[in-house]
Amino acid sequence: MAEPVASPGSTLTEVPQSAAGTLHSVEIPDMPAHNSGRVVHFAVEIEDGLPVVDSDFAAVVARVLADDRGWQTSDSVHFVPVSPADLAAGARVDIRVALATPTLTAKLCAPLDTVMAQVSCWNGSRAVLNLQRWLRGSATYGDDLDSYRVYLVNHEVGHGLGHRHASCPAAGAPAPIMVQQTKSLDGCTAWPWPTRP
Repeated sequence: MAEPVASPGSTLTEVPQSAAGTLHSVEIPDMPAHNSGRVVHFAVEIEDGLPVVDSDFAAVVARVLADDRGWQTSDSVHFVPVSPADLAAGARVDIRVALATPTLTAKLCAPLDTVMAQVSCWNGSRAVLNLQRWLRGSATYGDDLDSYRVYLVNHEVGHGLGHRHASCPAAGAPAPIMVQQTKSLDGCTAWPWPTRP
């Protein structure tokens, strides 16, 4: 059943609590060439039945991962997109970035409890982004939903690259990307990128 909520910067939005419970991979748009660093193959997945345009979600993920402020710069990695056809043919995937309803998020993130705080997670080889947060954002980012989505992608992919949670280093400092910024900034200011401003 969908819960009507007001998402930051938009009108009333229906957030389904559950959908089909299955994922499909989506095409990833072309990314700027980045040929140095450790190769990380990634795919993009969306739960069947979501009120989200596949290409829009994939475009955000690709834009975030290709950005010079992102992990390619700070971690010396090279993200390589994997198409649905290549996946079907058995291509290697290191990180799957998936958008899922709260119900499927809870299943994919188990044993982590994502229900109470409606959080996202990294589990196995999958960065699971909770649709509730994708559409509503968080109080820590206020009305800046675009920046919050950047944070969400970078934080969960950061786990996939081997990074653990971090703490705020000093009051008023930009929050390190691995701070759990959805829950609290711990005195820092919101910052959605792995590199420092």
